[in-house]
Amino acid sequence: MKKWFQLLRQAIRGSEESFTEGSINRAIFLLSVPMILEMVMESLFAVVDIFFVSKVSTEAVATVGLTESVITLVYSVAIGLSTAATATISRRIGEGNPAQAKRAIGQVILISVSISLVIAVVGTWFAGDILRAMGADEKVIATGTNFARIQFLSSPVVVLLYSLSGALRGAGSAATAMRSLIVANVFNMILGPILIFGVGPFPELGVTGAAIATATGRSIGVAYQLFSLTKVNKMLSLTWADLAPNKEMIATIVKVATGGTVQFLIGSASWIFLTRILSEFGSDVVAGYTISIRVIMFTLLPAWGLANAAATLVGQNLGAQKPDRAEASVWKCAFYNLVFLLGLSVFMFAGAEMIVSFFSTNAKVVETGKTALRVLCLGYGFYAYGMVVIQSLNGAGDTKTPTVLNLICFWAIEIPVAYVLAVILDMGPIGVFASVPIAESVLALLGIWRFRMGGWKVVKV
Repeated sequence: MKKWFQLLRQAIRGSEESFTEGSINRAIFLLSVPMILEMVMESLFAVVDIFFVSKVSTEAVATVGLTESVITLVYSVAIGLSTAATATISRRIGEGNPAQAKRAIGQVILISVSISLVIAVVGTWFAGDILRAMGADEKVIATGTNFARIQFLSSPVVVLLYSLSGALRGAGSAATAMRSLIVANVFNMILGPILIFGVGPFPELGVTGAAIATATGRSIGVAYQLFSLTKVNKMLSLTWADLAPNKEMIATIVKVATGGTVQFLIGSASWIFLTRILSEFGSDVVAGYTISIRVIMFTLLPAWGLANAAATLVGQNLGAQKPDRAEASVWKCAFYNLVFLLGLSVFMFAGAEMIVSFFSTNAKVVETGKTALRVLCLGYGFYAYGMVVIQSLNGAGDTKTPTVLNLICFWAIEIPVAYVLAVILDMGPIGVFASVPIAESVLALLGIWRFRMGGWKVVKV
């Protein structure tokens, strides 16, 4: 036990090292622990914001929801660049070439700022029009235009927070990425209630205060990342020279990032279609489904930590010309993920009603949410392997394969199956719920098949 506590302390504290030698189990633990905590910290932004904003007004909540649906574009760019950063930097670290790793981080920063500035300018200028286009009434527009403007204006910070976290994970400094999210969340949680409700000398800003608090917290998190990259992390001591544009490197990063971005957009669009089908069965059904999905996504955070650890290990070991070690790392991560998620699925299935009842007392909402949770968790065994092999392909720089697989499984299988089962075969909401584990299971099987083919081992990044 003492040995495990020491290892846990090391994982949280962090260290500068390559994971191309030594115990694979140790490498998985040191990478996955801070990655899990990082993902929990990122999810807290949405939870904290909606908690405080819900105390303001219904219009304030509507503003957050409508704006966040549009900001998905920003998150998709951020996740794509994060994927590219992890794949590129991990490969250079594995090759024992920190100078090129630093140069790659410089290019990631250039791309992140360039793309997000365009989004920031357009979004800030047309904030009110965007809310109107999303169906907001005039009261919501009056309440939330400034909120939307600030959210769009902070796009560069959002993208940098994700992309630099991906770079740090690729370099094996997952603990630094985790700490940057902790710092950002602490400031958001402190500033949120102060600026929303007005405390002491600060005026009451309502929903606008929530946007300012979130933007400030994320800005401080990015500042922490940059400070670490320039002053603390000796292996990645970033300099101004690393920011000089390199056309070849930029082209490579954009190519990988495009695949990651499209993957996210494909997944997001599929959820929108499923929700649209469910809306035909009433708002109580949609509410129950929404609760179950939020619960599922939160419980999958540790699994995503293991998947991201696998991606880093693949990139570093391919860079070190150790494809067999890379493959062994993936199968170990997938097995540990399977053990975790199968145990979790038993708990979720048995306690489904109790879990959903914590969020709602409406009998129909609870009944729908309970059914959704039980059906969705039936696919946990497939999710375990699917998310690891897909992220591992991304970590190798092969974002094209997961993009094609996502398109097949989410658009050609999940959406049609949901419609056929729910509407044509008259199974109702349970048909939509069933389409998710069906599609995810096919995705896992196809992902395993493609991974075993080994084409990812020769991808150049």
